Amino acid sequence: MTQATADGTASIKQAFAQFPSGVAAFSAMVGFAPEVLVASSFTVGVSLEPPLVMFAVQNSSTTWPKLRRAPRLGVSVLAEGQEAVCLQLSSRKGGRFAGVATSTSDGGAVTIDGAVLALECEIVSETPAGDHAIVVLEVKATEINDDARPLIYHGASFRRLTEAA
Repeated sequence: MTQATADGTASIKQAFAQFPSGVAAFSAMVGFAPEVLVASSFTVGVSLEPPLVMFAVQNSSTTWPKLRRAPRLGVSVLAEGQEAVCLQLSSRKGGRFAGVATSTSDGGAVTIDGAVLALECEIVSETPAGDHAIVVLEVKATEINDDARPLIYHGASFRRLTEAA
C-alpha cells in the first residue's frame, strides 16, 4: 500500500485518482459557437425535489467563464467507446467539436450524441471551494440511452464496467 499525505499536489492527485468516476461533458452554445469542458467530478442525486446535480470546475478554467453565461447547459455522461471524444473535447486546442455528433436544445444546451445520459440544466449556484468552484445545476430535461454503458475514469485511465461473476 502506498502512503500519501495531503501536503503534496502530485500525491493527492494520485490518491484522488483511486476513486472511480464517470466522465461528463458540460457544453452550451455561447454566442454562435459551442463551448465545452470535461469533468470527472460530476455528482447526481444532490436533490430529487428540485432535481439537482453538481460538479467542480477549476478556478483556472478559461472555458467556465464563457459557459456560465449560457442560459442552459448540456451535461453528457460519456459512454464506453467515447474515449477519443472525451480526449478531443478536453483538449486545449481548437476544433474540440470537429466530427463530434451533438444535439442542441432550444435553450442552447449542447449534448453529445451517444452519451449514456444527457441532461439540460440551469445553473442554481456557484460556491468557491479551494482551487475549484462547486456548481449546482437544476435538471430541466433528461434523455437516457439504455443501450450504452458509462465511461469510467480511474487511476488516470479510462476503464469499462464488467459484469459481476
